Amino acid sequence: MLAAGSSATPAGPSRLRPTRREVFGDFVSGLQGVALAAMLPQSSTGAAGGVHFEPKAKRVLQIFCPGAASHLDLWDYKPELQRRSGQTPPASLDAVTFQGKNGALMGSPWAFRPRGESGKMLTAMLPHIGAVADEIAFVHSMHSKTNTHGPACVLLNTGFVLEGFPSAGSWVSHALGTENDNLPTYVAIPDVRGIPPSGPANWGAGFLPAQHQAIVFNAQQPIRDLDRPPGIPAKRDEDTRHFVSELNRLHAGRHPGEDDLRARIAAYELAARMQLSAPEVTDLSKEPKAVRQLYGADDPNRLKAAFARNCLLARRLLERGVRFVSLFCASRASGVDGLLNWDAHKTLKADYERHCPVLDQPTAALLKDMRATGMLDDTLVVWATEFGRMPTHQEGTVGRDHNPHAFTVWFAGAGIRGGTS
Repeated sequence: MLAAGSSATPAGPSRLRPTRREVFGDFVSGLQGVALAAMLPQSSTGAAGGVHFEPKAKRVLQIFCPGAASHLDLWDYKPELQRRSGQTPPASLDAVTFQGKNGALMGSPWAFRPRGESGKMLTAMLPHIGAVADEIAFVHSMHSKTNTHGPACVLLNTGFVLEGFPSAGSWVSHALGTENDNLPTYVAIPDVRGIPPSGPANWGAGFLPAQHQAIVFNAQQPIRDLDRPPGIPAKRDEDTRHFVSELNRLHAGRHPGEDDLRARIAAYELAARMQLSAPEVTDLSKEPKAVRQLYGADDPNRLKAAFARNCLLARRLLERGVRFVSLFCASRASGVDGLLNWDAHKTLKADYERHCPVLDQPTAALLKDMRATGMLDDTLVVWATEFGRMPTHQEGTVGRDHNPHAFTVWFAGAGIRGGTS
């Protein structure tokens, strides 16, 4: 409502309905909305200020593929590109390249097939994810503000190109708090191959209190320095913690407003509680053999088995009350493009025939497992990458260059209408 004496230009009819890009362009703001909706009173309805539908998302699982996974070769079927593959690009393309000049148009090396009742066309390289296509809502209209991996990863995780802003998981932690005092509210699970571009900036707390940043560990590297030192009895350890806690309380009272100090105290206290809870949640041997087989946790492909175990860890954390899990499939770029992540500048076919099996079965198993246990009803699953790839091959290679102007993300669970694009 405008104050007395003020004026404004009314929006024209064309602005009454937002575009798809406006709806989906700010992933982080959407997650802040999820957190805010859960905090609002649920009793008010209709014009009194309530919500039209009861919010369903209680937790978030983000699966992130660093390196700019190619939408053209995974999710976004382009039959015209397939027909024109090998032709010179039209002059109207006028695309800005990142690493090399544009070569000829390049169709996907793999066939696309209709999957599920929706008939969604997906690459044959992801048969397991294709089998759960009707759970997924694909958004093909994404674009980035940068074509550089590090800033683009930070943009997808914080909403800003520059580092130093809170990540989506930090906002959810700040808004909703914990459901389990013995586990972190927010966990980042890096790939066995290493951390993503820009590293901790993807899960940092920015200007929020530091306790809202993610705790970082995975199935291969449990939380460091968590075990009680040998030779110290449990009772003495507990008494020491109580004594230190009282000292911390007194010290904090004499130094109000020191967020870093409070965050460090909270982290140490959480670590003490996790001495009991973390070994249980990270013990994947308790999972039934059939579940491990579903995920591929014992697959002879070492990278696939490692990602499968991280997927199992993510599910165990979420079902025990962790609010936000960032699960990474691949790491930062290496000296050889496409070796450690999805950045296939030179040899796309060989690179993706290595990466797709790692992603495929474990990701599909997560969706199936959470659907079977009912977790998918109130868990929002987000698959994302930082930008897309060009519809041409990079000159002198059989790979694709960066494309910040088009890429795909997808959602599942928490009331998302699957089988849609």
